Amino acid sequence: MIQRVTAPTLFPPPTYAHASVVEAGTGLAFLAGAVPLDGKGEIVGPGDPVRQAEQVIANLEVQLRAVGSDLAHVLATDVYVVSDEPSVLSAVWEVVEASGLSAGPHASTLLGVACLGYTGQLVEITATAVVPEREENR
Repeated sequence: MIQRVTAPTLFPPPTYAHASVVEAGTGLAFLAGAVPLDGKGEIVGPGDPVRQAEQVIANLEVQLRAVGSDLAHVLATDVYVVSDEPSVLSAVWEVVEASGLSAGPHASTLLGVACLGYTGQLVEITATAVVPEREENR
């Protein structure tokens, strides 16, 4: 079970929670940063942070499926965007929100950064997710 907590004495976050709590014994997946590369290792959406964010979300979904999880079970994300413009960060955040990432508010940090690992890369997302117990293991 995932409990999402918003501290009542802090400024209420617009679309995320201050913290996510899971019961002990729950499987967790700590995912490497999802990047905007296609299956051939090429950057998708050169120069377009929104298109890159869409590809990052698609790749994140693949990572999650590989460990038996999905977007609805993501507890926390860090969203990195190569920009110092709030409008660019907001445009990327809109893609994150529209993706259905987390069934409810999840804990997230949105960061503008100077550079990411691949030439031309503008967006990266790291995530921590619950790996739900399979029915046959219950």
